[in-house]
Amino acid sequence: MTPAPRRPHGPEAIATPCLLLEPLRVEHAQEMAAVLGDPALHAFIGGVPYDEPGLRARYSRLVAGSGDPAVSWWNWVVRLRTEDRLTGTVQATVAWDAPDGAVAEVAWVVGTAWQGRGIASEAAAALVARLAALPVDRVIAHVHPAHRASRSVAAAAGLTPTSAVVDGEIRWQRLIAPSAAAAPGG
Repeated sequence: MTPAPRRPHGPEAIATPCLLLEPLRVEHAQEMAAVLGDPALHAFIGGVPYDEPGLRARYSRLVAGSGDPAVSWWNWVVRLRTEDRLTGTVQATVAWDAPDGAVAEVAWVVGTAWQGRGIASEAAAALVARLAALPVDRVIAHVHPAHRASRSVAAAAGLTPTSAVVDGEIRWQRLIAPSAAAAPGG
């Protein structure tokens, strides 16, 4: 009997040619409040931007984790190496014991000043590649049907649209090959 692959304890840094995905820290709130402060970022998801204290409180909750050992909350800030500045976030909520295998739900956001430069696509593709090296069986994202840029990001990350619609958003997914999910990782 093959032993089950180990579950990583938490997010680790992910390097790409242009980006560094750094595990989220509460201290990131100061810089990220400016990055995420444009109300236009909420056109498809609703709500309003957090101010720095609100973002600090949110990041405190995210860093603390889900509280459920069967669910991991992993969050990264996206640093553009050439400018040495934060430009957005990516996240994965992993349900390890889902009925149809471990499922990671991913999301991304890049500040409006850095959109259109391929940052979200590179970050999301790196995140999905990292998840594919773990004991994750399926990666999903929910994308508003009118959000053309987010559809492009999902496709760049290897996800394909499904017929499922959740809260008005289309579910995109990528099934991970059993050999990829069985690889140890961390």
